[in-house]
Amino acid sequence: MNVTVEISIGEFFDKLTILEIKKERIQQADKLANINKELDALNALLDTLPFSRADVRDEVAELKVINEKLWVIEDDIRDKEAAKAFDQDFIDLARSVYFTNDRRSDVKRAVNLKLGSDFIEEKSYEEYS
Repeated sequence: MNVTVEISIGEFFDKLTILEIKKERIQQADKLANINKELDALNALLDTLPFSRADVRDEVAELKVINEKLWVIEDDIRDKEAAKAFDQDFIDLARSVYFTNDRRSDVKRAVNLKLGSDFIEEKSYEEYS
């Protein structure tokens, strides 16, 4: 069973890049089968949409870089957690998650605005520096 839900265009491309990263990094055949199934479905959907990846090439490339960075950060945090190493590096990694996610949100918003998405993701956090 699947659920169909409308999402923003930025969220769509974000999901697509995450699946591409998973396909590149995950080795287990059963997991890859699931990843490929979902990735194929999203790519087939993309072929039917009134825009293409090329319309937001730079933004999608940046989303992929950001999501790759988040992948590494999360892996590093898990390593620190497993080692019970809650040092300054752990703190810096944890903080980098939300800084990096903020940039990710900005890029998704740029995609949404550029392609005229009906949905625009909003955040509720306070500004920080």
